Amino acid sequence: MNTDELAEIVENLRVLGSDVTDIEVKKAAAGGLPKSLRETLSAFSNTRGGVLLLGLDETAGFAPAELGNPAKLASDLASLCSNDMDPPLRPHIQILAFEGVQLVVAEIPELPREQKPCFYRGSGLAKGAYTRVHDGDRQLSSYEVQMMLSARGQPKDDLEPVAGVGLDALDQHLVSAMVLRLRNSRPYAYRDLGTEEILRRTKILIANPGTSTDEVSIGGLLALGSYPQEHFPQLMLTVVHYPTDNGPDEQTGVRFLDNVAVEGPIPVMVRDALAALRRNMSRRSITTGAGRQDIWEYPETALREAVVNALVHRDLSAASRGAQVQVEMFPNRLVIRNPGGLYGPVTLENLGEEGATSSRNATLLRILEDVPIPGEDRTVCENRGSGIRAMLNSLRRAGMSAPAFDDRISSFVVTFPNHALLNDDVVQWIGSLGQEGLTNSQCMALGVLHAGAALDNATYRKLTGLDSRKATAELQNLVARELIQQVGTRRWARYSLAPLLNPGDTHTRAQRHAPADRRPEILQALGTTTASRAELAHRTGLSDQTVRRWLTILRSEGQIEATEKSTASKHTKYRRTGTPDTP
Repeated sequence: MNTDELAEIVENLRVLGSDVTDIEVKKAAAGGLPKSLRETLSAFSNTRGGVLLLGLDETAGFAPAELGNPAKLASDLASLCSNDMDPPLRPHIQILAFEGVQLVVAEIPELPREQKPCFYRGSGLAKGAYTRVHDGDRQLSSYEVQMMLSARGQPKDDLEPVAGVGLDALDQHLVSAMVLRLRNSRPYAYRDLGTEEILRRTKILIANPGTSTDEVSIGGLLALGSYPQEHFPQLMLTVVHYPTDNGPDEQTGVRFLDNVAVEGPIPVMVRDALAALRRNMSRRSITTGAGRQDIWEYPETALREAVVNALVHRDLSAASRGAQVQVEMFPNRLVIRNPGGLYGPVTLENLGEEGATSSRNATLLRILEDVPIPGEDRTVCENRGSGIRAMLNSLRRAGMSAPAFDDRISSFVVTFPNHALLNDDVVQWIGSLGQEGLTNSQCMALGVLHAGAALDNATYRKLTGLDSRKATAELQNLVARELIQQVGTRRWARYSLAPLLNPGDTHTRAQRHAPADRRPEILQALGTTTASRAELAHRTGLSDQTVRRWLTILRSEGQIEATEKSTASKHTKYRRTGTPDTP
């Protein structure tokens, strides 16, 4: 890190007003290293890494705080990381000048999966391991520690034999359908095998070395069992439809509108869960390029993929077998929650990207690739490796927001907002802004912000399917149009509606209007002389993006011209058309 990067970080902290997930500030003005550093070091290394800044006072707006002995603090921090943390950490530690003082800056890398969790030796693994949540450090629970330890390798819980349970526990219709499919699709491996031999090869039957008998694996029971809940009552799914956004209706006493316990093997649970959701959904109209279209509240493809993922990728270890997959419908959202967070190289950042795939229950998933959903031609895991992309694509086609994904180590939560981004009201509102040339993806972004949700580059990419470069360009175009405003820069950039467009701002509703035509201001600031983009931004008080946009418009209209060929630099001079060169 250099001083310019440090200045940018502090500037963003001052704009945002608090620490962020990957930045932690400590005053450390007296008394050496704060004790809470142990927690932050553990949390950063167990999450996605981060930057530690010693010598800033958050309570004073991140003003510099004089460090007594920066060199000693840096040495003590290196010693703490090396000797007191397990496994030892090797951060990049620097002493950098900033606003007349010296700061200790440490870049803490995320540990590889096979080394997590990192913990403070003095407290032990049970009490000394932390994770980063928003801008704070939270102690890992014993179950979360177990999740991290199991993620060091490939979990084998789906291969565990169920004691005393044999072939008679399997649904013969599902078995026959799977065997037929395997013989046809992979004849080289299964054509000449009998049914029991196929079940052994697919790890549905596991030999018990003690009794020399075959027993059904947990994965086999969940995929093909007649009634798996006879042996594991909570390996099921529940669907609850609540009457209000907060759950039960306290005024009427209505606790729920529907409450369904979905049991059976996974193929049956997928079918019945979707039936329950369909029964509780209503239809609505959206505006598309082809006109109006009636759709379900949530696209069925998105729901199917979310339900399948929750059932197939849930944690199956003994510690979680008392927890079921939960589906909760509220008027404003639908939430699907399963035990066990993301596994392997898949992260919230790359979720849904091509090639980003991993499975906690590899054998179970492989089995379900060849088991059809009852009554359908498709198999349960037909979209292996592309399920999240199929989910996002179906939501885009429906003009809906991308879901919010939340990885909590001990659980994984998918939340679908219940709103169509481009309904009649939003389309009418966008039309009233008088903005020509907006892309469909930009309209969807305005719909997200109009609904009160937050937006950043990563959210925009998931919403639209654009790459990072194109997403950045479209967001900056919306900033230039004065439709949205940006807080923070680069990876800390967040976007919201421009204040005069914000539908939630009741105090300025009468003043709300479309962005102004900035031609007169630009031309007046230009006058009869030449001026650069930077100078025009200073004279008008407009942002650089906005000035650049109107200069482009004025040039296309022939009202102004550049004094040199290239217009990439903000220092390129402009003049009114026909204005003589300035000596």
